[in-house]
Amino acid sequence: MRSVVIMTGETDLRTLLSGMRPELNAGRYVFTTVKDGVPSGVTRVATVAEDEGLTLVVRQEEADAAGLAYDYVAGWITLRIHSALEAVGLTAMVARELADAGLSCNVVAGFHHDHLFVPYQHADQAVAVLEDLARRSA
Repeated sequence: MRSVVIMTGETDLRTLLSGMRPELNAGRYVFTTVKDGVPSGVTRVATVAEDEGLTLVVRQEEADAAGLAYDYVAGWITLRIHSALEAVGLTAMVARELADAGLSCNVVAGFHHDHLFVPYQHADQAVAVLEDLARRSA
């Protein structure tokens, strides 16, 4: 039997904010929902199981090719610091800064990183806002 070592993520809010290193991933992403499974040719970035169906976050071009409906096109920002799932305040601080800039933010927490989906046309602005927050938190 192999033992697996899992690195513990960061919990200190100041460290999380100052070291978040927001990175804009290439492409446009959409939120859509399906009832009968993931269509062929669609690679999920994230999924959420809800009573109404399976929410998928996918590349816009894949959603278009599969005929999936959506109404929100997002840029995907990854916060490159390994945040602990029990960390307190990172999501709130990031969401507050983006809200103060008039930007919506949909957060998905992965095991290692937090992922933000912001309006595609304002993704560069969102990264700049987050970089400024990181500088002020150092």
